[in-house]
Amino acid sequence: MTENERSELMEIIRELSYEQREVTLASGRKSNFYFDGKQTTLHPRGSVLVGKAFYAALENFDGIVDGVGGLTMGADPIATATSLISSIEGTPIPAFIIRKEPKGHGTGQWLEGRKNVPPGSKVVIVEDVVTTGGSSMKAIERAQAEGLDVLGVVTLVDREEGGREFFDENNVPFYAIFTKTQVAG
Repeated sequence: MTENERSELMEIIRELSYEQREVTLASGRKSNFYFDGKQTTLHPRGSVLVGKAFYAALENFDGIVDGVGGLTMGADPIATATSLISSIEGTPIPAFIIRKEPKGHGTGQWLEGRKNVPPGSKVVIVEDVVTTGGSSMKAIERAQAEGLDVLGVVTLVDREEGGREFFDENNVPFYAIFTKTQVAG
C-alpha cells in the first residue's frame, strides 16, 4: 500500500465512517463519536484500499497466514477484500466468517469457509473497529474451538479505549491500520 493510497483510505474513513454524535457501543459504553466501518469497507474504492491495507498488515505476523476472518458483519467485507487482494498479489489467502450462532440447519456449523481453513490453519482475526477487544476475543475463542491457530488481530480503526491494552494483557499481537486520534485529527 502506497502512502497516497493510505491517505485516500483515511479520507474515505473520515467522509463515510466517522461521526461525532452520541451512541451506545457494542461494549455498552456511551460515546460522543462513532466509527461505522462498514460504510468504508463496503464502498467500492474503500474495499480495494482496505484489502491492500490489511494484506500489508499481515506482514507483521511470523510465518505464513493461512486465512483471514472474524465475526460476521464487521469482518466479512474486510476478510473478502483481503483475500481478493492476496490473490491478485500472487499469494492467495482464503477468507472465513465466524457466525454469531451456529447455523440453524444443515451442518450446524459456526465457521463459513471451513474447507479453505482446515484445523491447524494459522489465521488472523480482522475487525472494522476495536473498542475494548471483546468482540475480537469472541472471534479468537471460536476460531480456536474450531481448531485454528490464531496469530493475532488487525483492525481498521482502534478507538483507543482499552483494546490494545486488553490484547497486550492476553498476549495477542494486535495491529491497527488507523487509530481514533489519527482519524479524528
